[in-house]
Amino acid sequence: MTPLRYTPYILAQERTLDSLDMIDDTDLAARASLALEDVPLIRPVLDKIADKWTILILIVLCAEPVRFNELKRRLNGITHKSLADALKRLERDGFISRKVLPTLPPGVEYAITPLGYSLRQPFEELCLWANEHQRELGGS
Repeated sequence: MTPLRYTPYILAQERTLDSLDMIDDTDLAARASLALEDVPLIRPVLDKIADKWTILILIVLCAEPVRFNELKRRLNGITHKSLADALKRLERDGFISRKVLPTLPPGVEYAITPLGYSLRQPFEELCLWANEHQRELGGS
């Protein structure tokens, strides 16, 4: 019988898992159990913040208030409709505020609220993680 051969990818995964400073298994099991119990409470919140553009919109707005077209430019690839819909939803949910500017024609500026700003750190960490692991996940 031929011995099972590991591919370089599997060996790299094992080395990565061996080198992780992970919480012991009992802590992980307890945290997983609590998270599963809280799914009815957690899911509606995650549904509000974990879509394709929300994280990026909030990250841009954390730095400074931005007008619609500038936000659209920074989020290269978002459609006008997708951005408008996302901004309406984020304003309705209390993550951002909308201010009509006294210009001709009237301009609109979007800013982060304290609730939206409270997501800054986890979103920045998620973006850092995505940047570090994009190649492993098939990103360009």
